[in-house]
Amino acid sequence: MAKGIWIGVNGVPRKVKAIYVGVNNVAKKVKKGLIGTIEGIKTFFGGEPEYYGTAPALSVARGQLAATTVGNYALFGGGSRENGYSNVVDAYNSGLTRSTPTALSTFRQNLNATTIGNYALFGGGRTGIASNVVDAYNTGLTRSTPTALSEARPDLAATAIGNYALFGGGGTTYTTRVDAYNSGLTRSTPTALSQSRRMLAATTVGNYALFGGGYASGSNRSKVVDAYNTSLTRSTPTALSISRSNLAATTVGNYALFGGGDVYGGGKVYSVETYNTSLTRSMANSLSAKKSHLSATALGDYALFAGGTDEDDNYSAGVDAYNTTLIRVALPALSNARSELSAATIGNYALFGGGGAQFNNTPYYATVDVYSI
Repeated sequence: MAKGIWIGVNGVPRKVKAIYVGVNNVAKKVKKGLIGTIEGIKTFFGGEPEYYGTAPALSVARGQLAATTVGNYALFGGGSRENGYSNVVDAYNSGLTRSTPTALSTFRQNLNATTIGNYALFGGGRTGIASNVVDAYNTGLTRSTPTALSEARPDLAATAIGNYALFGGGGTTYTTRVDAYNSGLTRSTPTALSQSRRMLAATTVGNYALFGGGYASGSNRSKVVDAYNTSLTRSTPTALSISRSNLAATTVGNYALFGGGDVYGGGKVYSVETYNTSLTRSMANSLSAKKSHLSATALGDYALFAGGTDEDDNYSAGVDAYNTTLIRVALPALSNARSELSAATIGNYALFGGGGAQFNNTPYYATVDVYSI
């Protein structure tokens, strides 16, 4: 169902961007319109993300960090900073108040994070050497250190399916390894990925966790997608149409979206490929620009892709949003252009934090941009 109201102006359809209604002789803006259909209540107006502003900055400026959400908190952990690595964790509650819980047990960048049950898990990464450490934070932000990954590795991907958090791929020499943690933080090792790769992306749609793209070896990129069901049985749906690494992934409605990335020779990608709950692949409208090293999260009925590095290796501030019917809208830009940022959603807010310093010794950022519904 398309969302929007249109009106004819001089014979040309124009989309209504704002509606006001009188309340006690005061004009109030209508933020969302609902209508009853045979499929239930649907939004027909409003509900699109808006740029909210910036939250309190990260306590340490850094890029190549990881983010996830647990309970009432969005967490940003680890990363690279000026003159070294970081173990700092910044937490934002649903009111965007920032706190700094106990730091990660080790300093590291190029880690990844996901959530299972009452735990946010930060796994892998590197500090000159590869790390296999996993730090877990419960809903009260108390940290514990469950069993380490079965193989030390940076540049891995993470997502959750059913009762399991999955960490797949990565490594300095590439790996097929997948580690699974259940809601009690017990680790197991399901069937490996069908291809060794790092700098891949992961997300979950319906009953499947998907791992797509990545470096396969040397400068060769991959278009392989591996799917794990709730029993951790692996299948290999139709591959991506373009081999790419350093892409981003998230899910909205019945679609998993894989967007952006880079290809052999350093070129960037703007295509967005989707998988529905039956793992049928399709193409959505492309991003507004070709870029890699971007970040993605979901907010309400929208998947947001933000930041990254463009064709000329310049940072991007662009933000693209896709609704549940895969229509793309361009949102107001980030407050500053940056790459290697991370994203998480808490309550009615999508947060894009950190980034920078991928090329030419450009600065790291502590900025946290917020989009709201």
